Amino acid sequence: MNIKFRFSLALFLFTIAYSYGQKAVLTSPNQKIAVRLFDSQNTNSGNWYLQVNYGNKDKHDEIIPKIDLGIVRNDQTFSKGLKLKKIGKSALIKEQYKALHGKKSERSNTANEVVLYFENESKSHLNIILRVYNDGVAFRYEFPEKQGTYTISDELTAYSIPESTERWLEKFDLSNEGLYTSMDNGDVQQDWCYPALFKAKNSPCWYLIHEADLDRNYAASKLANTQNKNQYKVTLPGTEEGVGEPFAKITLPWKSPWRAVIVGELGDIVKSTLVDDVSKPSVLNKTDWIQPGVASWNYWSSNHGTKDYKTVTQFADLAVAMNWPYTLLDWEWDQMENGGNLEDAIKYIHSKGIKPLMWYNSGKFKWITSTPIDRMLTHENRVKEFEKLNKLGVYGIKVDFFLSEKQEIIKYYLDILEDAAKYKIMVYFHGCLVPRGWQRTYPHLMTYEAVRGAEWYNNGPELTATAAEHNNTLAFTRNVVGSMDYTPVTFTNSQFPHITSYGHELALSVIFESGIQHMADRPEGYYELPDAAKTFLKHVPASWDDTILLDGYPGKFTVIARRKGADWFIGGINSGRKERNQKLKFDFLPDGQTFKLTLIADGNHDKAFSTQYLLVDKTSSVEVKMLHQGGFAAMLVVNK
Repeated sequence: MNIKFRFSLALFLFTIAYSYGQKAVLTSPNQKIAVRLFDSQNTNSGNWYLQVNYGNKDKHDEIIPKIDLGIVRNDQTFSKGLKLKKIGKSALIKEQYKALHGKKSERSNTANEVVLYFENESKSHLNIILRVYNDGVAFRYEFPEKQGTYTISDELTAYSIPESTERWLEKFDLSNEGLYTSMDNGDVQQDWCYPALFKAKNSPCWYLIHEADLDRNYAASKLANTQNKNQYKVTLPGTEEGVGEPFAKITLPWKSPWRAVIVGELGDIVKSTLVDDVSKPSVLNKTDWIQPGVASWNYWSSNHGTKDYKTVTQFADLAVAMNWPYTLLDWEWDQMENGGNLEDAIKYIHSKGIKPLMWYNSGKFKWITSTPIDRMLTHENRVKEFEKLNKLGVYGIKVDFFLSEKQEIIKYYLDILEDAAKYKIMVYFHGCLVPRGWQRTYPHLMTYEAVRGAEWYNNGPELTATAAEHNNTLAFTRNVVGSMDYTPVTFTNSQFPHITSYGHELALSVIFESGIQHMADRPEGYYELPDAAKTFLKHVPASWDDTILLDGYPGKFTVIARRKGADWFIGGINSGRKERNQKLKFDFLPDGQTFKLTLIADGNHDKAFSTQYLLVDKTSSVEVKMLHQGGFAAMLVVNK
């Protein structure tokens, strides 16, 4: 980078005067990202906003021209007339930690941080804590006073997005199970889910807007451009959600969740762990009982399968045959018949060396009558149920139907996690919010739904036509910010067919990351696979040591490589209207090592495979054909 555009390595933060209203700059440790603080009135008092800039060759591109700052308490407003009292001394945040599952095991929480001290017209204090990472930006609000109880009635954070910025957005829904839509402007005005993906115009930079480290002291937010089509405002839950109070109640001192923006080239977005990095460290001391893995799952092929003892045992046998450690007993296990009850099923599962997982209704909504209903609803109920599960030898629970993002429901999620930890029970959430960094704080939280997954082949014909494009968007959006229980890899059909190829479906076991990966097909869907595909699914992990985007573009195609130990797994999927010839390079492999490659690609039609066995090293490359809704999977094992 040209020296005249570089920021001083000796000073991360400094006050400058060459730009109207600009008061300070904070840069990332690698100097690639710069965040500037502005005062709209060009004084030390007024409305404040941030601007995000990204290094591109010999200049810094203006990526997000304006992020408005401010928050409203029930007693007063912290926006207009804010006086900048002090800029704190910059500090280097540097922390290494290990993740038990996810896209990468060894993590680095490294950023430059500064605290901006403000005072409003009533002399009340608001601090803004700002961090700039090599892969993004995070900031949060702080009320530093030592006492006082208030409610937050509004947050004024708003991201101004330039016209003609390409964007991928999902209409807000409390289950977070919609489809992403690609747009190049803000003409559609409504509420939007996190995360939201943008590609900066005339720049290699992409950015993904999200929030992280949400706790009991706030509600989950969303984005809305209803007032200004190109301004996406952080918006709190409304009164239309039927559970809980509409405003978050806080007690001082208080900090908001982080407003997080992952920034970089597309590969930087995919591999980023920023949402976890800014979240609180693990609250657990002993974690050997937390074991990611693959599970068989009967709901997709038989919606009432768990009521049938024989179906449950068939899926336990499937897990044995496929070398998967888990099987899930979904809803209605309390009504099991046809040869046995719950206790009989669990005894059978254990006799096969498989670990059972069990489904629960959150019980928060009386109109959802799926059973069992209320065993998670109170602390007393949970303790009673967890004691029972420990005696039965159940390793994890799936809790479904939250359907609100108000503070009361956020507390409920965390209550479940904290009680489950005491009994060494893994947890995953369905019908829920998008991840907010809790998998770092509570590493026994294995995965979340919050996605339009394969379950939607039960619900109607829509996913049949949209799945290929949808799958190629999720890898760059929803799955970036945390584990995603899509329930993938189906070769037969549910109520409505899929038209993605067998190669595409096989690849989803790598493309999609989930701490417990539920393979959704019926037993014969796996038993009838060719040996190579079946062997691949017996070996594919559910947790990873590293993740690399090899190639791709949202909604079009995706090629991701993930490492477990010394072995690599690659998934590639296509969504185009024509075949794609993908050049697969292996330059990510270590020097001086040869690998045995098993490459399982599309065959002559969508239900056929073409398999190759090769020796490769980092200088090798292979041409792979993907059908128009096709894909491929590859496994690389060190040649000893």
